[in-house]
Amino acid sequence: MDRGSRDQYMQTLREKYLKADKEGKGAILDEYCRNTGMDRIYVSRRFNYKAGLKDARVQRKARTQKYDGLVKVALVVMWTIFDYPCGARLASILKTETERMRTLKELVCSDEVAQKLYHH
Repeated sequence: MDRGSRDQYMQTLREKYLKADKEGKGAILDEYCRNTGMDRIYVSRRFNYKAGLKDARVQRKARTQKYDGLVKVALVVMWTIFDYPCGARLASILKTETERMRTLKELVCSDEVAQKLYHH
């Protein structure tokens, strides 16, 4: 059986497979593997791949942005100054060092941006 025939055969069985219970799925897998000589685990993964069916993809909701552009720039500056710490360490650094960096002119930002960094 050539690849095109196998794919067409799989398409005809896939819809039944996805709607079947556990025993029904096993029977469909057995039939397909017996007729094509393909490996059962590989075939089960191909049957479960749902991209070809309607409404198979679920759209994820986009995350809301927590910071605006100016705060992001200030975060990157602080992150770079303190040698790229992880998020937890950066949060504690922001609380203790934001004002000091502003007085030393290492960080140039508005009071509003500084408050957002401080209350990170």
